[in-house]
Amino acid sequence: MKLRKRVTALILVVVAAVSLLSGCGTGGEESSGKTLNFGCTNFSDSLDPSAMVNAAWCVSRYSIGEGLFRFDEEMNAQPYLCDKYEVDATKTLWKFHIKEGVKFSNGQDVTASAAADSIKYMYDQEAKGKGTSTPSVFMKYESISGDDETGVVEIVTSKPYADLCAVLAHPYFSILDVNADTDMAANPIGTGPYAIEKYDTGVSIAMAANKYYWNGQVPYDHVNIIFIDDSSTKAMALKSGDVDIVENIVTSSDLDSLKRSSDFQVSETIGMRCGFSYINQKGILADSSLRKAILLALDDETMCDVTVGGMYTAGCSVLPSTLDYGYENLKDATPYDVQQAKKLLDDAGIVDTNGDGYRELNGKNINLNYLTYDSRNLTDFTEAVAAQLEAIGIKVTVKTTDADTEWNMLVAGEYDLLATNWMTVPVGDPYSYLDNWYSKSTANYCGYANDNYDRLYEQLEKEMDIKNRGEMIQQLQQILIDDAAVLIHGYYHSNMCSSKAVTGAEIHTADYYWITTAIKPAK
Repeated sequence: MKLRKRVTALILVVVAAVSLLSGCGTGGEESSGKTLNFGCTNFSDSLDPSAMVNAAWCVSRYSIGEGLFRFDEEMNAQPYLCDKYEVDATKTLWKFHIKEGVKFSNGQDVTASAAADSIKYMYDQEAKGKGTSTPSVFMKYESISGDDETGVVEIVTSKPYADLCAVLAHPYFSILDVNADTDMAANPIGTGPYAIEKYDTGVSIAMAANKYYWNGQVPYDHVNIIFIDDSSTKAMALKSGDVDIVENIVTSSDLDSLKRSSDFQVSETIGMRCGFSYINQKGILADSSLRKAILLALDDETMCDVTVGGMYTAGCSVLPSTLDYGYENLKDATPYDVQQAKKLLDDAGIVDTNGDGYRELNGKNINLNYLTYDSRNLTDFTEAVAAQLEAIGIKVTVKTTDADTEWNMLVAGEYDLLATNWMTVPVGDPYSYLDNWYSKSTANYCGYANDNYDRLYEQLEKEMDIKNRGEMIQQLQQILIDDAAVLIHGYYHSNMCSSKAVTGAEIHTADYYWITTAIKPAK
C-alpha cells in the first residue's frame, strides 16, 4: 500500500508539472482549460521515427504525425493527407496529390516536396545506420519526388505493389517537417491535432492544440501524456482521477473491476496482435531438438486462460486465428506434452550429467537468456515459461528491461529468447511481418533460415492474386510451426479504458491511433 501511495504521489507531481506548463500554450489563444491526461506505457525514449519502430508508432499514437493514408477499422487504407492518387498498369508508378490547406504545426505548408522529403528522410537515416527503423521492408523505390506546382508526390517503386496506399498508412511514413530546425527525437513537427510543448524523457509529454490543424476542431487545449508502465498503477491512476484515459490494462482483475463499474468505459478489440518470443537460432537454440522440446513443454492454454487471465487467445501460429489465412488448416507440430519433451531431449543426448538438475548441451549447462519488458503481459509469460522449462531441466534467466533496450538487444542478437508483441498485418497484409523469418532480410534478427520458406516468401512478393497469396501465407505459417522457429504466446486482446469525463476513447484495430480528435470532453 505504501508503494502504491508513493506511485500515486509521483503521478500527481507529474500531472501538476505538465499542467503548469500547459498554461503557456502554443496556440496563441486563451486556454479554455480543457485538458486531457493520458496514461500509457513508455515504448520509446525517442520520437524520431527513424530511430526505431516504437518511436514511429508513438508519433502516430500521440497524434503528432499523420500519413498520406489512414487505416479504417477493416484495415483498408483511406486517403488522409492525400485526397486522390493514380497508379499505372505496372503498379510501379504512383502519384499522390496532397490535400489543399494542410499545414504543419509550425505553420509551414505541407507541400509535395516537403512530403517527399519526409519519406526520403526515413530511407536516408536507414542507409546511414542512424536508427533501426526499416522502411525498406515495406517499400523499395527507385525515386521519390514532389512537384509543388501540381501538389503531386511521385513514387517510382523498384517492384510492383498490390496496394502502396496501405504501405503509406504505416507510421514509418507519417509526414513530418524534416527541414525544420528542431530536435526530431524530442520535438518532431507533424500535421496532427496536437503539438509538443515539452518532452520530459521517460516521464511525460506536454502537448497543446495545433492551431494550424486542418481537419476540424481540436477538442482539447492541452494533452498530457504521462508514462506509467505498471498496469495496476495505470488502473489505479484512472480510478483516482489522476488520468482520464489509459491504454492496455493487462491485469485481468483490474480490467474486470473497470468493466463492472459504471464510472468507466472499456473498449476492447481482438484479432491483429500476436504475442510471441523470438528464438535466437544463432546460438544454443540452433539445436532443433532443444527448440521443439521447449515448445512441447509449454502449456499455452493455461498460460493464456489462467496466467494472464484470458487476455490472450492461445494458438500455434505467428498469425492470429481470427485472420483469414487458413489457421484452421494448420497442424500444431509441438502440442503440449511434457513427457514427449523429456524423451526428445534424452534421445538427443541433452541430459543432466552432473546431477545439478539442469541439462547440458555440448558439455555446458543450458541457461537461456530470456529478455522481456513490462507490456501486454509479456513478463507474466516469460516467468511462466521459465517455470515450466525448469520442470524439464532447462534453466532460464529472465531479464526485464525497457522497450528501447530490448529492441536494441534484439537487433544486436544479445538474447536466447525475447518476448514481444507485434501487429501482424502492419500494412493490412502480413507480408512485411513474415519478413522476420526470411533469411535474406535485415529484419531477420533471430537467424532463422529455411530454403523452402525463402523460396515461397520470394514468390509471395511477386504474387498479386489475393487467393493465391492466402494459400502461400498458410504454407509459410506451417513451415515455421514445423521448424519450431517461434515461441507463440497467443493472440492479444487490446483495450483502452476511460473515465466518464471523456467520450470517444475507442481502441482501434490498427493500434496506430490512440489519441484522436474523436476523444472529447463529455458534455
